[in-house]
Amino acid sequence: MKRICRIIVFIFFVFFFTCIQNLYAKGDLQYWNTATLEWKAKKDWKLSFEEEFRLAEELTTFSYKHSDLGLSYSGMADWLEIKISYRQIFNISHDRWKYENVPNLNITAKADFFGINLTDRNRMEYRDIEDKKSDWRYRNKFTAILPKLTRLGIEPYAADEIFIDCTEDFEFNRNRLYAGITFALIKNLKLDLYYLLQTTKSGGKWVSYNVFGTKAKLSF
Repeated sequence: MKRICRIIVFIFFVFFFTCIQNLYAKGDLQYWNTATLEWKAKKDWKLSFEEEFRLAEELTTFSYKHSDLGLSYSGMADWLEIKISYRQIFNISHDRWKYENVPNLNITAKADFFGINLTDRNRMEYRDIEDKKSDWRYRNKFTAILPKLTRLGIEPYAADEIFIDCTEDFEFNRNRLYAGITFALIKNLKLDLYYLLQTTKSGGKWVSYNVFGTKAKLSF
């Protein structure tokens, strides 16, 4: 078991440094910050509220923000969570803020493999976009969280997320590759530090964006 864990940790760090070597790839350098409040309303039910902002154009421009309100239920099975949420997004486009309303349904399957936590989140979004035709989008995020390291309880993780527009031709047009660590700063407050390589299809070409991100989640 220990040998398997060591091999997996080694693979994780190979993956992490593979991501880092793309740091100077063509594209933008960005910073994303997310803050989440999560409240266990009753057994198997949780309410959450999330705020996120992003700095783009080499960290010089406030370009994005969203607010997200969600309700999740995990009483059907230990390995399954269902969540519905509403997200309101504001993006800078041609020097003007534009809105996007995104109600979405999330179905997440969970498993444990030799102490490694695996999750597969499936999200279907309806996108009401200002000055554009509304559409549907499917997102799938697969995450592997390694066993805790050191007495600080640091948990390394890696994830990959795909984006598929479903309205016309089911086009795969975005991928996000994550490498990061999570740890508890104090009781009920969890921090997440990560690097993300986002590859987006734009004008018929694939462009890479380098993102450094932080997340903080306070649970009650």
